[in-house]
Amino acid sequence: MNLLGSRVLVKCSRCHVALCLKEAIRCQSSAAPLEQADYLNGAPHRKHPGVTNLKTVRLPEQLQLAAQSVLQRADVKSLTERAQKLSNFLWSRKRVIESSQLREKAIFLERKFLKEERDVNENDIDHKLEARIRKKVLSELRRTTYHRAALRYNEDLGLVYMVARLAGGYAAVLRALNEIKKRDPSFVPYSLLDFGSGLGTGTWAAHTLWGDSLKEYVCVDSSGDMNTLAEQLLLEGSEGNNPAIKQVYFRQFLPVSPKVQFDLVVAAFSLSELATLDERLNVISTLWRKTNSYLVLVENGTKEGHQILMEARDAILKREDEILHDPRRPSIFAPCTHELTCPKLIRQPVEPCNFFQFYYSLHLSRSQERQQERFSYLIVSRSEGEKPQKAEHWDMARVIAQVHRRPRHVQCQLCCVNGELKQLAVTARRHGKDMYRCARNSDWGDLLPILHKEDDDTITDETE
Repeated sequence: MNLLGSRVLVKCSRCHVALCLKEAIRCQSSAAPLEQADYLNGAPHRKHPGVTNLKTVRLPEQLQLAAQSVLQRADVKSLTERAQKLSNFLWSRKRVIESSQLREKAIFLERKFLKEERDVNENDIDHKLEARIRKKVLSELRRTTYHRAALRYNEDLGLVYMVARLAGGYAAVLRALNEIKKRDPSFVPYSLLDFGSGLGTGTWAAHTLWGDSLKEYVCVDSSGDMNTLAEQLLLEGSEGNNPAIKQVYFRQFLPVSPKVQFDLVVAAFSLSELATLDERLNVISTLWRKTNSYLVLVENGTKEGHQILMEARDAILKREDEILHDPRRPSIFAPCTHELTCPKLIRQPVEPCNFFQFYYSLHLSRSQERQQERFSYLIVSRSEGEKPQKAEHWDMARVIAQVHRRPRHVQCQLCCVNGELKQLAVTARRHGKDMYRCARNSDWGDLLPILHKEDDDTITDETE
């Protein structure tokens, strides 16, 4: 073939016509900035639509003063030390091993010990072998199986929990709810259900973001003492004051009627308080039935916390009997950008999908410490019918690790819409100035727009 007498033609993805290579490059270069700028919606790069992180969070002033007032009146010894121990305990807490897993482990140990005995005594018949093997199996199970200690939140432990978790818990819930506020500005909730409400951090965080639009807050916690403490915080530590947030109702049990739904349902650090998988699945099913718009789940940013949330995610997506209560299908709103298996559970070694939020601790002395709350979260929304086909030229990927900003490129670890983890080096030359600047202004937990690859830029030869 005479290359000098032929033209290289390219099918331009923008114009969908065959152009010579030089013309196609010029057409694509003029189109790319327009496509890339679309996702900014006129916003500056430092405030691009994917930015969901908050600056360092402070407790609302009324809540801070109320907590100080309650603690000043209480006589709790070694409060700071006990709060630190409780924090460490909650962070290291694990789920109870299920009975099926325990049986599998017992069978494995029995076979292992039986083989060891037979290797030692090949020809001897030992009539006490079975009893000895059973004793060794039980001893090994006691030694290696995690024994979960139940917590009873009485008045004393409630005060310790307030010092340990009030500020950090509030920061994590506020960060999760802020993503709804940022990405769905038209959502204005009327009612809130806070399951496992504890100190009422879900109520305070929702009120911070949506204020007076919320007309009903239902806080459910099995501990009457915790409900009393949460109510004291609303009254700023004095029963004679008017509550800082009105229309807050405290319950020890979930509303019975399956027809009662709430615009916003929150369960923060409460699923991990349920020991068994059956208990968690029953609660998740109930909470989803109570959800009218958004269900928000928050847990510690540990392997256990992340896996508890993935249990909930799978349970909600796979339930088919929910159509009897609400035909709208569940849709994963955040942090996942897809509904496939979490890639972090597949990759070895398994690492949790977690995020962090800076906050100022409860003001107990002259200075407040700036601390970091590491948490995992899941937001599920109800959607009408099937998802519409996207017309945009980009997808949003979640930044799942620290962003490394280099002189001429930005290193981002992303969870993409195809369910894969991707390490991306973003440069202005390869990805365009807009995407590069968005990447430089993104942090761990933000969403980053990724332009689609043009699959139809095929090169052909046409001989004259």
